[in-house]
Amino acid sequence: MIRIEDYRRVAPPGVVDIILTLAERVRGRRFLHLSGGRFGSGPAEILQTLVPMMSDLGIDAAWEITGGDPGFYVTAATLQAALRGSERVLTDEALDHFIEMNRVNAKKLALDADLVLVHDVQPATLVEHRAARGRWVWACHFDASRPQRRAWTFFRPFINQYDAAVFALPSFSRRLGVPKYVIYPSIDPLSEKNRELAPREVATILRVLSIPQDKPLLVQIGAFTAAEDPLGVVNAYRLVKKHHDVRLVLAGTSGGEPDSLEILGELRETAQADPDVVVRELPPDAALQINALQRAATIVLQKSVRESFGLGAAEAMWKGKPVIGGFVGGLPQQIVYDVTGYVVSSVEGAAFRLRHLLNAPELIARMGAAGREHVRRSFLITRHLVDYMALLIHLTP
Repeated sequence: MIRIEDYRRVAPPGVVDIILTLAERVRGRRFLHLSGGRFGSGPAEILQTLVPMMSDLGIDAAWEITGGDPGFYVTAATLQAALRGSERVLTDEALDHFIEMNRVNAKKLALDADLVLVHDVQPATLVEHRAARGRWVWACHFDASRPQRRAWTFFRPFINQYDAAVFALPSFSRRLGVPKYVIYPSIDPLSEKNRELAPREVATILRVLSIPQDKPLLVQIGAFTAAEDPLGVVNAYRLVKKHHDVRLVLAGTSGGEPDSLEILGELRETAQADPDVVVRELPPDAALQINALQRAATIVLQKSVRESFGLGAAEAMWKGKPVIGGFVGGLPQQIVYDVTGYVVSSVEGAAFRLRHLLNAPELIARMGAAGREHVRRSFLITRHLVDYMALLIHLTP
């Protein structure tokens, strides 16, 4: 059970008291979240904590999801990829079916609320079926700044029916006919992925994963995709290996996609040739393994070349680790340059910063401590809850 009082020991001083004060102001109003699913990363991972937190505060908060046939899910995924800028084929028939499925969803869901927050693409067209009262806000958790033209032509009229839009970063937004707000995503410090682990727990999990801890670990956790650039991380490791005896751990998921499986195959070939390259494919519910890997790391990498907000950086910094990330998405917003880590734009830049840190163990410790405090102030779910309640107060006075 999630209790707001449990967060006093991790949130900045006074934040829980602010939350309790705001909760008094919003009691009696209904807050509804709509999303495409209850599991996975992104909005679902955040809502799994936020909605119970609001309920613990006595706020009338609910979370509903949309569903449909296989074609509906395929179109939703295709549309979101196109809004991210990928070239995708979107037929009139598929888009009409997508709208029709959400018309069916609207008949099944209780959409009456003071504030309805609609997350990402799958439920977005439900705005056509909004109740007479209440405000509707579209929350965009991905970079929609350079969408495919056809996708945006279809999607924009729906977004302009909302009362406002919320983006994870200012740079993720497009010109719209409604007010826009920025609310950074967050991590739950008490979740399985981020809670404190005893050293023996970390050691046990790494033994199960067959990862020795006899030398410094450079760790990247993420999908085995071109966007996450694990092959670039291998090249950076090779440059570092000439000067430092380190081990590289690449852990993540392939999702079964052909491109990802090809990258995973290349990584496994590399691991066969070099025993200090460890590749581990993780299951979808690998929160505890991710926690242990980040805690065991000497330095965490997130050398993405395309990224949404990329909360893996905040997760690692919460565990007291310096992070070297790509200069994309939300990584520069999270990583305070030369204070909590570095953002880089090349393999050589990543290798240079890795060597710089490995040559200065005291800097690793100092950056790790600074990163944890930075996340405490800016990226914990308690701050996210304050932002959502402030939005509710602002839009439903």
